Amino acid sequence: MNVLKAVKNSGVKHQRRALLCKASALGAGWLAAPLLAGSMASTAQAQTSWPTKPIRMVIAFPPGGPTDIVSRIIASELARLLGQQVVVENRPGAGGNLGAEQVARAAADGYTIFYNTSAITIAPALYSKLNYDPLKDFAAVGLAATVPLVLVINPQVPVKNLREFVDWAKARKGQINFGSSGSGTITHLAAAQLAKDAGFSATHVPYKGSAPGMLDLASGQVQFMVDTINSTLPMIRDGRLRALAVATSKRSSVLPELPTIAESLIPGFEMSAWQGIVVPTGTPASIISRLNTELQKVLASSEVRSKLLASGTEILGGSPEQYSSYIQQELKRFAQLAREAGARID
Repeated sequence: MNVLKAVKNSGVKHQRRALLCKASALGAGWLAAPLLAGSMASTAQAQTSWPTKPIRMVIAFPPGGPTDIVSRIIASELARLLGQQVVVENRPGAGGNLGAEQVARAAADGYTIFYNTSAITIAPALYSKLNYDPLKDFAAVGLAATVPLVLVINPQVPVKNLREFVDWAKARKGQINFGSSGSGTITHLAAAQLAKDAGFSATHVPYKGSAPGMLDLASGQVQFMVDTINSTLPMIRDGRLRALAVATSKRSSVLPELPTIAESLIPGFEMSAWQGIVVPTGTPASIISRLNTELQKVLASSEVRSKLLASGTEILGGSPEQYSSYIQQELKRFAQLAREAGARID
């Protein structure tokens, strides 16, 4: 670089051009070698030195909820493969937006990752102003899993199936409340869509995560929720909640006797809560590639698969490119669903 500066300052442009041509012709010549070596060293360092300290995995929902359950299983195995702690940090609030905003503003160095949900593709359809852009502020790493949604009610509600529940709800206009894991979440949108498609009205009561909503549902403060099967399953099995139908297009492997909403009453109805990992835009491609490689290993682990499948979670996976494309598709889908359901936060 000193040689180039001297040549430029002297005004001898022809000599400068000759020097550059000579360096190019020589490949790793006396002028190009330092530049090439520096570039290669930088790339090698990004590939081999990361991670050198603990990684923060941000989750936009509170402990004990469906996202938290799956993310901690994945974080534990990721830590083993990466040789560094993966510290789960819960940042609940605003339907997942607070956690998303925090990661969008974080340094793009691979030490802050976002275990995100479908909330990042729902939020733009519900909020007129967001402090992050799901496409511009995040780089996709990979899909992790999808968790089926299930319609659950308080056991005191005197119905046994979806059709009876809808008839019961229609007869109580203005008296029915439903809970969700927060305004703008998949659990909010799914329940609103169900009410609209089935033709009954219900008041939305948002919570800071699924866990507190489940407690209020069990005590009768709200009458129903459409929530993830991994968070509702323990309370379904011990009788504190009654399950009526799953919101996916096919029946769940852990509750095979439970019909789908589509087969019971509303053909074509389908909702699930997918999860994945993104990082702040600008994170080195080598780090994204490494993260994706280790994520695929985690999802292929027999121990991880056993834990996730036992809770009803379905394992996904795939490349960063596939996840990026999927996010774009879901942004369009939820924009349409939100319009049809009349769901809007502001």
